[in-house]
Amino acid sequence: MQVAERIRRRILDGELEEGAKLPPIRELARQEGVAVATLGRSLDHLQVEGYITTSRRGTFVANAPEVAPSSYDRITRVLRTGSVLSEGETLTVTAAELVVPPLYIADIFALDEGDQVVRRQWHTGKGRQRLMLAVNWYPAAFAASVPELLSTAAGKSVNLLPRIQEAIGRRVTAGRDDLHGRDADAREANFLGVRVGSPILAGAHRLWDDEGVIEYGEWCLPHRLVVGYEYRFDAAPGEQG
Repeated sequence: MQVAERIRRRILDGELEEGAKLPPIRELARQEGVAVATLGRSLDHLQVEGYITTSRRGTFVANAPEVAPSSYDRITRVLRTGSVLSEGETLTVTAAELVVPPLYIADIFALDEGDQVVRRQWHTGKGRQRLMLAVNWYPAAFAASVPELLSTAAGKSVNLLPRIQEAIGRRVTAGRDDLHGRDADAREANFLGVRVGSPILAGAHRLWDDEGVIEYGEWCLPHRLVVGYEYRFDAAPGEQG
């Protein structure tokens, strides 16, 4: 599973591009420092997940794989590389503004009535394919320290989370994702290039520290894409405090 995760991350980050041929199994096993049989099981996982394909010519990264990075994948990529995007993806920011939020957003950030938040709406794509529509929310005070939060320029979106953490002197220590399937409304259908009422996968994430929520985000994907998660446990079931 660890080997599969390393290869999966290289694919999601664009280090291994669509259609790229992987080294022969024995060579790849040597690079990963594992037995050939272990490497084979790792590749089996990735093939079932849709990241790679195999043929007599060898093993290749799938063209237009029907997989999408999870919120955890994207957030850790930002902290690791400074960018939310994998190789070949584009990002368009369509709104970056201070607004009085809906009540549920005000509750998430523990705001008083009339307080404002930063709202950033953006979408990603690859070629003509729309991959994700997202809206991120931040406390309004963050904009004073990180003015890029109110810019729609794509270049200003690079490294935002690390810049926020540095500017406010706080660090994300925990997060949570929630996902559900539903029908696309008119706004979502327009950005994703699907019909109104088409099935989509929608989700939300929140990142926080001991002082409160630092970022809350909502996003949706076309139904053809699959999101996967990997789990690790520090203790056996029933032994956690």
